[in-house]
Amino acid sequence: MQNSYVLVLNRSWVAIQVTSARRAMRLLVQGRACAVHPNDYMLYDLPSWMEYSMYADGAPADRYVHTTSQRIRLPEVVVLNAFNGFYTPEVRLSRRNLFARDRDTCQYCGKTGMRSTMTVDHVIPKSRGGGDTWQNLVVACPACNLKKRDRTPEEARMPLLRKPLEPRWLPRFKTTFPREELMAWRRFVDLAYWGSDGGIFRKEEKKLFQSPH
Repeated sequence: MQNSYVLVLNRSWVAIQVTSARRAMRLLVQGRACAVHPNDYMLYDLPSWMEYSMYADGAPADRYVHTTSQRIRLPEVVVLNAFNGFYTPEVRLSRRNLFARDRDTCQYCGKTGMRSTMTVDHVIPKSRGGGDTWQNLVVACPACNLKKRDRTPEEARMPLLRKPLEPRWLPRFKTTFPREELMAWRRFVDLAYWGSDGGIFRKEEKKLFQSPH
């Protein structure tokens, strides 16, 4: 249970936090939260969750805790019964987060490379008013960046592989989560686009995007 994590939703089923499984179980014991069924998303209070745990299979062994009389499955997701607040943090625009969003892949040709050898391209060139925004910055290989030059994708006849968007925030606090936990959370958070930390675009990172294009 020490290394297991649980996604916490507010009363409106909005993801607000990632917490330890130990704390999540404490919320269930105190009646402050309900466990979410991993498949049909039904809610369970502690007694009904303990009953469900007696017959539940399919979870890794470390997703169960044992009492003197039975085992209890650790929930992947819990919903708070009373709290309905939420956070709306921004994902900080940084070179690291941009490469994470685009999966180290050139958004023009699909080539994947080391971050040290790839570049950042302005979809609308800076010389033509394009800004340092999530919607206007993409990862590009040097060849595509050179080929595109000071042109738009339409002018260069180089369509983007996908539309650049600002990543949705995923509560992630200096921890690498196991794949099975991330997959259990996919109903509540967008795992396709996410950054490693929250915050705003800091002035000192503007130098990372000083591409002439």
